[in-house]
Amino acid sequence: MYVANRGARNGGSRYDGSGWLNRERVVLYGGATLALAVIWLLVWAYISGGFTQEDAPRPGIDYSVFWTASWLMLHGTPASVYHYPSFAQAQTALLGGYMNHGFLPWLYPPTLLMLVTPVALLPYAASLLLFTVLGCAAFVAAVLEVSSFKVHLGRPGFAALIVLAFPGVLVAAMLGQNSLVTAALAAYAMGVMARSPVRAGVCIGLLAIKPQMAVLFPLVLIAVRDWRVFASAAVSALVLVAASLVACGTASVPAFAAGTAIVRELVLQHSVSYWTVSPSAFATMRLAGLSLFASYGVQIFVALVAAIATLRVWMTSRDTRLRAAALAVSTLLVTPYVWHYELAWLGIAVFCLAACGFEKGWLRGEQTVLALCWLLPVYESANRLLKFPQIGPVVLLLMLLMTMRRARFESRGR
Repeated sequence: MYVANRGARNGGSRYDGSGWLNRERVVLYGGATLALAVIWLLVWAYISGGFTQEDAPRPGIDYSVFWTASWLMLHGTPASVYHYPSFAQAQTALLGGYMNHGFLPWLYPPTLLMLVTPVALLPYAASLLLFTVLGCAAFVAAVLEVSSFKVHLGRPGFAALIVLAFPGVLVAAMLGQNSLVTAALAAYAMGVMARSPVRAGVCIGLLAIKPQMAVLFPLVLIAVRDWRVFASAAVSALVLVAASLVACGTASVPAFAAGTAIVRELVLQHSVSYWTVSPSAFATMRLAGLSLFASYGVQIFVALVAAIATLRVWMTSRDTRLRAAALAVSTLLVTPYVWHYELAWLGIAVFCLAACGFEKGWLRGEQTVLALCWLLPVYESANRLLKFPQIGPVVLLLMLLMTMRRARFESRGR
């Protein structure tokens, strides 16, 4: 461990010399998390009769949306994807008892609809397994690329397992969500941005499959005047959008917009079950009883703070890890519609900041905040049942503050 107890010249922070979060404990905690996840999965399989009981929840339930949409695309009925009654009928007919907890609608843009089209070429279980394995592998590879975490942990194999053990990864994998893919695209883009602007831009452009997760990239690219990445991203996004309109039809755009309006009304603005698992400022305010107007006001304020903080980090620091950490955390803060499974993005920041700590020493409070970030996906996932206060944005803002402080500290030559 690095033990540094430097003076606070110019009002700066001190390094924390306690060093309780050392490499050995990281391996221990990560291994324990992974072991607990495996035990949980085995118990779940046992009490559900091998995931066959129709009255019990099953892993990968959210993936049913992607697989059903793919099946409809492959059978030439893309319009049915955005027609909720038709989609519900197809979902029930295709997956039967798997949908024991009701209908899950397609809420994504045509860009994602086009890209998921091949997944139903395989049976559901095989397709889900392949999607999960590839998503986890892509996330682990991208995070190790941008963070250099494996260099500081010593053994690359252990580093990969620790990244895989991050609870945000496990939650997304167990639900069959696409947040591992979007997080991998963002992490890889930032990891290769300096040496391969075209590849980085293509990855950013592919985030058009979930536009709210790409909203900060144009701002930071303009701020640092990285025009090659910006151009590559813009061209890639435009090509993807054009191709999706050809594949899905132009009617998919107003259909998607209509679906978005329904979700905003029924889920974002009025669903308590959503607020309990959403680490957004908007959800926190709504859960606390504030009005729609006040909640949107707080969300806009937090989004502006996050965006300004990210711009500052990108403009004052050339450390890719700090840039990636700031952008990943702020992406979760700027949107009011963010679910617990999107906290896979938080893993980017966790491992980037951990690598900085191992390399240069810890700043006071960083280790505690990293521990809170590690536990946050577990808290959010359990909160639908526990119904505790929503602490997500507080933890995310603390993580952003830690990132900003390190960027400022290191820009002064500390």
